[in-house]
Amino acid sequence: MKKSNLILGLLLGLTMPLVGVVLFYWWKARSSPFSEFLDVAFHNKAFLTATISFSLFLNAVVFTYYINKRLDKTAIGIFIATCAYAIPVIIIKIWM
Repeated sequence: MKKSNLILGLLLGLTMPLVGVVLFYWWKARSSPFSEFLDVAFHNKAFLTATISFSLFLNAVVFTYYINKRLDKTAIGIFIATCAYAIPVIIIKIWM
């Protein structure tokens, strides 16, 4: 896609972290059930931080790609979605 599109950016920004969690699971704990992986992530602050960092790293990669292609609306959508993930994560980490 050559056109800059805010909706595309939002969709990418919301789905890439989910893909990141699945990739992180595959990398770190594929021999365990996914539900166990999520349980450990939600009860272990260090593991949760690693999982979230890896998943949001994918957003950074996609964001950088769209910035370099000068597709600014798409990049803004990715940034908005990243912020939408980051705010609840910060709140969870404070109260965990």
